[in-house]
Amino acid sequence: MEDFSELVGLSRPTVSKYFNDPTSVRKKTRDTIEIALKKSGFRPNIFAVNLNRRRSNILGVIIPNSTDPFYMALTRRIELIANEAGFLAFVLSSDGKAEMEDRAIKTLKSMNVAGAIIAPLGVESHHRTLEELGQSVPLIYVDSPLNETSSFVGTNNRQSFGLIVDYLCRSGAPPCYLGMPHVNTNALTRQIAYVEAMEQFRMTAEIVAVADLKTWDFERFGFEEATRILQSKSGFPTRTVLCANDRIAFGVIAAAYQQGLRVGHGADCDLRVAGHDDHPLSKYACPPLTTVAQNYNEIGRLAIELLFHKLDEMPSGTATSQADERILLTAEIMLRSSA
Repeated sequence: MEDFSELVGLSRPTVSKYFNDPTSVRKKTRDTIEIALKKSGFRPNIFAVNLNRRRSNILGVIIPNSTDPFYMALTRRIELIANEAGFLAFVLSSDGKAEMEDRAIKTLKSMNVAGAIIAPLGVESHHRTLEELGQSVPLIYVDSPLNETSSFVGTNNRQSFGLIVDYLCRSGAPPCYLGMPHVNTNALTRQIAYVEAMEQFRMTAEIVAVADLKTWDFERFGFEEATRILQSKSGFPTRTVLCANDRIAFGVIAAAYQQGLRVGHGADCDLRVAGHDDHPLSKYACPPLTTVAQNYNEIGRLAIELLFHKLDEMPSGTATSQADERILLTAEIMLRSSA
């Protein structure tokens, strides 16, 4: 920056002012700087600039799986809104591993991020590391909350499971429940939501026993567990299987196909399968998957708006505490031919 300021013949504060906001300098000055930029090819080191600021324009985002279409759509929405507001969203993946999540948190802290949106691993998260980051910048959690008091934007699991259980009970055999690995708090909250919904409709909850694995490979988990169950003498407790999420349901449908069973809603079908989330590939499953939809676009929008709100309330360079701010969205049932 010093060398470029000398090249352009302006003071460093003036050049810095231009890079922070080009419209903040006179047009003649702006034209002079932009001509010099074209000639020299100079670009400021955005990370070095942000380290020198009391509050940077970088927002951190941590997700468990960068290849999952749900998280891809969520982060895309966050990035677009951040860019429109003059922020850079820096996305890191924990790849479902606690040590990588811990490294990502420390990376965001070293980058002097203004705030962060995090989809935590939950039971495997390094709570202390997250709490330390939350003492200096605002944090918003998505997908699953870190704890009962953390700021969170996500789906109301009680409402969504009440919706799908009601439909399944009214349209056929009451559903048994195939849970997900305990990799975040959704594993427990969704199971509880299923049990509460069944009790509300005066039905007996049937929770299928599954292997105690910590894996984010949900499709494989669903496939292997369903194959084991279907090959056993007893099979599933009922002809309707409600899965904790759509990716597990994909595995169940594949397992049923390999066992020669027909999945669908009708007298000629052997098994009904339903999921949760409305994963972007749900409508292209065979058969298309009945599920309840999480509005990931709205989750992304509300999460970053809540983060901006907390940034506006926080004076530059001061610490903040996590308030009990929770936004729970209602889900919409998506009726397709799997159930």
